Amino acid sequence: MLFLACFVSYMLRVNISVNILAMVKPTQSQLAPKPQAHALVAPLNTSSAFGDDEDSFDGNGTSTTSIPFTTTALTPELMDYGPRYNWSSHDQSLILGAYFYGYLLTSLSGGVLAERFGGRNLVGFTLAVSALLTALTPLAANYGFWAIVANRVLLGVCGGALYPALHQLVSKWAPPNEKGKFISMLMGGTFGTVITWPLVGVLIETLGWSFAFYVPAVITAVVTMFWLILVADCPAKHPRIKKSEQEFIQKSFGDTMSAHKMLPPVTKVLTSVPFMALLVLHFGNLWGLYFLLTAAPKFMSEVLGFKLAKAGFLAALPYLARALAAFAFGSVGDYIRKKSFFGVTTIRKSFCLFSHIIPGLFLVGLIYAGFDPYVCVAIITLSLGFNGASSVTNLQNSQDLAPNFAGTLYGIINFVGTTSGFISPMLVAHFTAVRSTMDEWRYVFGIGAAAYIIPAVVFVLFGSGVVQPWNEPQHQKPQDVEKTKKKVEAVSDDRRPRETF
Repeated sequence: MLFLACFVSYMLRVNISVNILAMVKPTQSQLAPKPQAHALVAPLNTSSAFGDDEDSFDGNGTSTTSIPFTTTALTPELMDYGPRYNWSSHDQSLILGAYFYGYLLTSLSGGVLAERFGGRNLVGFTLAVSALLTALTPLAANYGFWAIVANRVLLGVCGGALYPALHQLVSKWAPPNEKGKFISMLMGGTFGTVITWPLVGVLIETLGWSFAFYVPAVITAVVTMFWLILVADCPAKHPRIKKSEQEFIQKSFGDTMSAHKMLPPVTKVLTSVPFMALLVLHFGNLWGLYFLLTAAPKFMSEVLGFKLAKAGFLAALPYLARALAAFAFGSVGDYIRKKSFFGVTTIRKSFCLFSHIIPGLFLVGLIYAGFDPYVCVAIITLSLGFNGASSVTNLQNSQDLAPNFAGTLYGIINFVGTTSGFISPMLVAHFTAVRSTMDEWRYVFGIGAAAYIIPAVVFVLFGSGVVQPWNEPQHQKPQDVEKTKKKVEAVSDDRRPRETF
């Protein structure tokens, strides 16, 4: 159910990235005749659907543009997919970024709310409202620009509480040496992207863009119903769990989990060096993720020249790679921890090589990859694929530092990291407002590479995987933390088969 909750949440989050290509009126350059096969130049610039383009000129003053790949269409044709709106490049960046403005409002408080009132109801409520808002998106778009912006902001408000609440549930259900597998289930959002982009591309071309909102909304409603039936806040509240299973899970936590509800020690959290290192690491991870989330369909369609449906499919490939890699890295990380090959801190820092540094280096390589579209797609896929190792680094580290406040910690780092969700669309719009060619996109990829690599260096220098003293109830002495940690590791070596949720 963790997987499905993330899956449908991302369906509702990312469908706009492809849908908006069919919702806007194309520029005059996009209405130009398509080039002949194998042609190297063609009249007019065929790049941006997100703003007015300026043509490039050859030595004779002829307006031309280089065609790196012409066996598929360079831009979506003016087909009758439904109503089209005269939204500028700036307008579209606001629509794409509006979700993340709302997301900020609840990502910070979502963990606290889940810890106080339970994650089950919070997740169920936000998914139900999100499904309703998505179904109303075509109506909002027809009403006006600011109506759809408001719709997306409200959708973000619902989405912001989801992941902190899920991390709170993981902290209640996952034994310490198996958290990697549980955290990997949160990659259901990645699969949501993989399925959604090709799906909405097909729905747009067959039924129109409004159905690309209706179908994900219906799927989400069904998942929400099963969520409320099957999920409980903790093992003690689950009506169908075996007694032995419940006791095993509770025993595995040792004394790191308090039975009492506590307010997070905000001052100690915000002055914790390991936590601040985690915050920086998570920001870098989300910059790369959200940049590709919002910009990949545009890059595939306008720069690499793929048709709308194919652009959606190819843009989803990196997320498939990321999800599969997350399961693999998560299992490897759990195995290393269970066998005590390395300490938790060493595991977290060493896996930054895979989750951040290598993806950043691939983006550097993309700058010099040339104009072969399939090479570019392969590099992007490898970059985001290796980022699947984040299931062992930034996505899991909040569980290490403070199991009692895992939801709150994740809410804070997600709050800061989510700012990249509306900064990156504006950055892309800035560089591609006039032209959307590989030359402009090289600057975007260079910034993305730095956003991956620099946070990894910061975390390697200052990060930690040790339970922090401020995790403990006030009556427990800080020196008991290390004893508790050893007790948890000893208990978690039991390999008894278990059921979850």
